[in-house]
Amino acid sequence: MQTALRRSACTHRTGARHQAAAARPFSVQRPGQCPPVQQRARVTAAAGIDPDNASILVCGGGGVALHVTKKLKDMGSWVWMMQRHDDRRKEIEGLMAIVARADATDRASVDKVFADIEEVDAVISSIGGSTKDPTADSTGNINVIEAAAAKGVKKFILVTSIGCGDSKDAPGEQVYKVLEPVLLQKDKAEERLKQLSDKMAYTIIRPGGLKSEAATGNGVLTSDASICGSITREDVANVVIKALLSSKTDNQVLSAVDRNQVFGEKSVAEFSL
Repeated sequence: MQTALRRSACTHRTGARHQAAAARPFSVQRPGQCPPVQQRARVTAAAGIDPDNASILVCGGGGVALHVTKKLKDMGSWVWMMQRHDDRRKEIEGLMAIVARADATDRASVDKVFADIEEVDAVISSIGGSTKDPTADSTGNINVIEAAAAKGVKKFILVTSIGCGDSKDAPGEQVYKVLEPVLLQKDKAEERLKQLSDKMAYTIIRPGGLKSEAATGNGVLTSDASICGSITREDVANVVIKALLSSKTDNQVLSAVDRNQVFGEKSVAEFSL
């Protein structure tokens, strides 16, 4: 599969890479013809990311990451999903995306993924661990962040959680104490991403309590760090993609909630995209 990651090789026409190309409406070539690299649209974070024909690496086990991948593929993007295991390979390849095997906590394997993809316009990471082992929340994300900066990625979207950074008080003391091991590690990843803002644009999105139900369409972003509430994973994916496509979110830290599921009696001041 790794050989299929090279965009410039004629071997793109085999395996999962050929499936991905076949699904793209503007990727038709004559038999035996390699797609000319110069035809690939260049994108810049300063003007927002154009999803059609952009190369995007999505990092995360499932949930939000899978929703993001599906939506980006539907918009015409080249999408790779970094996966530690092959458990979701069939599902991912069924979306016409490409599995890039790597353990995010192993910097060498992360570097290899970036080296094997000729160009990466954007990275979206929702990598997370558990309260028992939150290593992935810091080390895993930081490895991807640093590799992305070295690669010349234009925009990085990091999905963390309400409770990180200046939103520490938003979920309440009891909830924070339960999630503290994870939130402290996510804090480290957020800070590292901010430190590399001279290398690439970033957006940090902090969702509230995640739900697995179907999207409500009411997911919103806000710069109000005191807001807390719930939101479905699919609605998180929706606002992540909106943030990716808007230069207004460059170098912003935003919370994500369902406007109708905000805790308390607070109103949401929505971030204007």
